[in-house]
Parts: sequence; C-alpha cells; structure tokens
Amino acid sequence: MNNTTPADATVELRPTDTETSDKSYFRILIRAPIDRVWAELTRTDTVLPFFFNGVCKTPGLAVDAPIRMQSKDGKYTSVVGDVLEFEPPYRYAHSFRFTNFDDPPAIVRYELKEVEGGTEFTLINENVPAGTKTEKYMTSGGTFITQNLKSIVETGKPTAGGRVALFMMGLFAPFTPKRCRSENWPF
Repeated sequence: MNNTTPADATVELRPTDTETSDKSYFRILIRAPIDRVWAELTRTDTVLPFFFNGVCKTPGLAVDAPIRMQSKDGKYTSVVGDVLEFEPPYRYAHSFRFTNFDDPPAIVRYELKEVEGGTEFTLINENVPAGTKTEKYMTSGGTFITQNLKSIVETGKPTAGGRVALFMMGLFAPFTPKRCRSENWPF
C-alpha cells in the first residue's frame, strides 16, 4: 500500500482472487467531529443517500438486531442482515446479503477514528463471495458510500456524481425484481 496517499482520499485495497475476498478497505477523511459522522451513519427510518437512497429499518441498532435496507416507500428491500457489533461512536458491523442474489452473506464493518482535521471513516467488506455479483456491487458500492457520506456530512448533499447515480436508480426502481418485495423479507 502506498502510505503517501493524501488523508482525505479514498483508498481501496483490492483483495486477492480467492474463494472469498478476505477484506477490502475503503477509507476517507471526513472533516467533521466523530459524533456527527456517527449520527449520520446510524440514522434509521429516513432516506440515506450514501446508502443508495435506502432507509435503514430495524427494531433498534444493537447486537443481534435485524436490519433491512428498504426503498423510501417501503415496498422493496435491497439488503438484509443482522447487527454483529455496535460500539458508538467507533464501530458498527452487520451481516450483508443482497435480496436479489442467491450469494451467501458477507460482513460490512464501519470504523470511525478521531484524527487531526476530523474523522477517519473506514468501510471494510469481509468474506465477500469471490467472482459474484455481490463482490462486484460491494466493490463499487464501497467507493460510492465513502465519498457520498463524506459529502453529505461536510456539505449536506451527495456528490454531483452521486446525485446523478441516485436519479438514475430512481428511474429504474419500477423494474426492481419481485423477489425484493419487502413482504418477502420480514423481521
């Protein structure tokens, strides 16, 4: 890894090609206090643009609690999982499975660290099934999430590219597969 990368740049360490991708890291400096970043990351029951306009539904963010990433209208669920770690404001981890794929679940970890100038935010994908659509989506998704979380916390809105991507996703929402309907993914 090149240790001369600027602190506010997104760093992606690509895993080796194995049966599962052990870990991939997406790290960025967010120029805001850790509590503000944590509060944005852990919001529930409201649209989260950095999570592809998903709404995090859960009975409560705590270890063993189920989570669902749903569309704004609640009709569709894109991701299901369970909270594995919850240590405010430093660590949050959950299992992760796309509802439109038959791939086994992976693990997503969020780590926050107070540093000079703000908060170092790291998204870590673990045990992602190699060579799958899940791996492809999680790799591109990690960059989108880190860059747009940073932009939302610092400016109040997603990046320009994020806004275009979210607009395009909205256009394709009517074509969401039936298997993603929320009634198929209860708590």
